[in-house]
Amino acid sequence: MAEFLIYADNHFPPDGEPELQASLRSRERERAGELRAAGNLRRLWRRPGTTGWIALWEAPDATELHDQLASLPMFPYLDITVEPLATHPQER
Repeated sequence: MAEFLIYADNHFPPDGEPELQASLRSRERERAGELRAAGNLRRLWRRPGTTGWIALWEAPDATELHDQLASLPMFPYLDITVEPLATHPQER
């Protein structure tokens, strides 16, 4: 499994439908729970002062990572940056 550091910023329109936003957030929590249970979403942090988050993610490859991120209900509203990680020699 490869590790990735994910930075995401939420760009749901401030004047968007509150019901849609509530539904998306609920479904997002559910999907994140599934990805945690599968061992893909390893850690998740909020970015104080923003609507963004940072995650440590594991996936077999970048294609599978993309598919997992695209499965998030909020995906259409996320600006995502991916940093692939490599093991440091001192960690071996």
